[in-house]
Amino acid sequence: MTAALTGAAGALDDETQASEGVWHAAWRRFRADRVGLASLFVVLAFLLLILLSATGLVAKDWQREVAVASAPPTFIGPAPPHHDTIEAPSGPDVDLSDVDPLAPRYKEWDALAAKLRTAETPKALTRSLGADRLGRDVLAKTIKGTQVSVFVGVLAALVATGIGTVLGAFAGYFGGKVGDLLEWLYNVFTSIPDILLIFAFAAVFGRGIGTVVLILGLTGWTGVYRQVRAEFLKHAGREYVRAAEAIGASPLSRMFRHILPNVSHVILVRMGLLVVGFIKAEVILSYLGLGVPVNEVSWGTMLAESQSELILGIWWQLATVTAFMAVFVTAFSLMADAARDALDPKLRGLE
Repeated sequence: MTAALTGAAGALDDETQASEGVWHAAWRRFRADRVGLASLFVVLAFLLLILLSATGLVAKDWQREVAVASAPPTFIGPAPPHHDTIEAPSGPDVDLSDVDPLAPRYKEWDALAAKLRTAETPKALTRSLGADRLGRDVLAKTIKGTQVSVFVGVLAALVATGIGTVLGAFAGYFGGKVGDLLEWLYNVFTSIPDILLIFAFAAVFGRGIGTVVLILGLTGWTGVYRQVRAEFLKHAGREYVRAAEAIGASPLSRMFRHILPNVSHVILVRMGLLVVGFIKAEVILSYLGLGVPVNEVSWGTMLAESQSELILGIWWQLATVTAFMAVFVTAFSLMADAARDALDPKLRGLE
């Protein structure tokens, strides 16, 4: 009796494991990867920061001049005072009324100017991470720039990955005339240097955040297409796809419900690379004046400003934006690697 119950329980456990979905099993393996899970939390923290910035809860007044020009970080302390004015030598009082009719009003105007200067809000001598050459807080600028750059990188990568995945799936699964047509389109895009394509689209669509996303998405799908096409060619003739065809699954169901989960690890890795590459591309476009508008801020515009500031020894804007970029890009890459390992079909037989 006990043996029968034990055998029944074992059979039930086997049935539960066998019925476990692909994505559920992948999430279970992903949680076991501590580095990948920690990277996921870092990426989610950045996304939360971006959401708070987009809603205006943080970095709302990033354009305000809250400090003196190029104020250093607080841990360095305020810069030593310097005097740019030269005091006139003192001498006997001379009545200039006969020479200059406005001379009696000079003292009155000087007193009014001093009163206005006193009424102005005093500007801080330091900020937590310093200020730029206009006195804007570097931390607030970096948070706002993170919102723009990560939005551009992730959204453009999603656009490019979506285009490449759909076209690669059709080309790899159907082949024939459909594959030839898509291969011709792929060869046209790859025969033109990427930088020329980017400049051409930028000249047509103009400047703007949405334009940058569209430009990068339309020019960056070829690598995803090539890999997805190769994976679909490999999986299209396998037994599980033929079994799905035998039970009446439609071509689209076989492509995106059966084959796609088995090649998703390749797509995720490629998308992770695209996010990093598109953030760099945004930096280049903004530096050349083809990226975000002048009234916006991004990691690219901040790095462009830092080039001239670094010559004067003002390094805190460059250090801050570089640190934000390094943390996000590293965490995103590690998260994508962990997701690839969790979704890799070759690892499923090792559990």
